[in-house]
Amino acid sequence: MSIFRTIALFVYLFGYMIVHYSVLCKAERALAAGDTETVRRLVKKHIPHWSKGILNVTGVRLSVEGLDNIPKDGPCVFVANHRSYYDIPLLLAGLDEPYGILAKEELEKIPLLNRWMKLLGCVFVQRDDVRASVRALNDATAIVESGRSFIIFPEGTRYKGEEGGAGEFKAGAFRIAVKTGAPVVPVAISGARGLFEAHGNRATPGTVYVRVLPPIRTAGMSRAEQKQLPDAVRQTILAEL
Repeated sequence: MSIFRTIALFVYLFGYMIVHYSVLCKAERALAAGDTETVRRLVKKHIPHWSKGILNVTGVRLSVEGLDNIPKDGPCVFVANHRSYYDIPLLLAGLDEPYGILAKEELEKIPLLNRWMKLLGCVFVQRDDVRASVRALNDATAIVESGRSFIIFPEGTRYKGEEGGAGEFKAGAFRIAVKTGAPVVPVAISGARGLFEAHGNRATPGTVYVRVLPPIRTAGMSRAEQKQLPDAVRQTILAEL
């Protein structure tokens, strides 16, 4: 049964984008014309719908807690642990609205998906190129400065260890929050890897838990607090996994 769910996943993933290709083109025309409100409306309607569809066809049930912890008075930087390919659609479907993501450069090469991600405000990063990484962080910082929240996975890659663990949280991504003074909102994701990667990249039904934790203020942080921030956020997330 898992092989049929996996096939359905990829058929749906690209099928939705093909069926709604005219919407994509409309949003891109609006972006070119500077009509950001139309872009935001189309993105807010279609990306969560697409993401929820991915979960539905693979039998994934999503449990979300703590949405009231998302600041209402300005942008924030969501910081989440990264275990699975599911993590991106989980956050696009589970948060109060879809937000741009600091994503690996490989996703920029996937037709149609890359165009939707650019409309969403995603920034693609080359992890093995220091200068390109700095440019990506600067681009993400500019997005937060413009008033839009942003999502980062500070481990930089999927953690392949046991459930309940997490890799090192790299400091670079936290500069987005520190430079803008935006609060960091930790997000703990558990159960996703066990429904896909743990079964040889075959989709398996089950429940994934997303917990949005209280925000951490960065405005006015001392140098010492800034240095401790990555590990402090990591420990906060680990306590929830």
